[in-house]
Amino acid sequence: MLIFVALLYFCVACSLIWLACFPSGRTLINQLMFGMRSRFGRIAGWRPGRAANLLPGRRDLQGRVDYLLKHMRRNWIVLAIVVPAVAIPSLLALALRTPDMLPGYEPTEALPDAQIAALLQGEQLVPPSDPPPLAFSTQEVVQVRPMLVNASRNWGLMHPDFSQRLLLAFKIMKEKHGYDMALLEGYRSPARQDVLASMGGAVTNARAFQSWHQYGLAADCAFWRDGKLVISEKDPWAMRGYQLYGEVAEQLGLTWGGRWKMMDFGHTELRLRGVMRR
Repeated sequence: MLIFVALLYFCVACSLIWLACFPSGRTLINQLMFGMRSRFGRIAGWRPGRAANLLPGRRDLQGRVDYLLKHMRRNWIVLAIVVPAVAIPSLLALALRTPDMLPGYEPTEALPDAQIAALLQGEQLVPPSDPPPLAFSTQEVVQVRPMLVNASRNWGLMHPDFSQRLLLAFKIMKEKHGYDMALLEGYRSPARQDVLASMGGAVTNARAFQSWHQYGLAADCAFWRDGKLVISEKDPWAMRGYQLYGEVAEQLGLTWGGRWKMMDFGHTELRLRGVMRR
């Protein structure tokens, strides 16, 4: 639909510019309109044997096409300026489009399949025990995720629907793929969000209330292996886990940060309609 609108805009804009810039274009339109009025004026006396006379002849059409091409060659400088001026903004908008660019857009919630939905409704999963506080202050963790030691890992502050989906993702990752998951951060206060945003785009581009963390609908997670948190994507084992985690999360109706331009492999969120006001 968006492609059709862009093409329609391009055609209409080119036509209006052509009519505005080229007097001969207006003359051609007047001739066409006059010819149509003449033909429709004779419609009352139409007979089947005269049907062919109502259609323009091949020579007539060829003459109009030749006239149009001659006119375009004569004004090629104007066309070389006008066409890119109309086409480039349309093509850029089409190439750089994102759903968030649409006014009033709110992402729709993806629904899991029937089997997963039944499991979510029938079983209340219990959060696992948190890793010890020292696990969040190691050199490896601090290099990848600064200020993580003070992050909230309180499952009770997260939205119940999101926390159950996240816990189910943890369960699937453990039972199906053999990965133990750990929650790094769930709910995030607006003040903490602003502090992290002030550290630069490498940490986050979202300020207070621009992140789903402030609504208890986002979480950052990593893996627990041999008594240590494994966060870095440079670890092949962890990178494979992130890919599997993204697949599981999306099956549960969550949005996975691994598909963003600024990839955040451990991040998932549940975008509920009407929650985030922009």
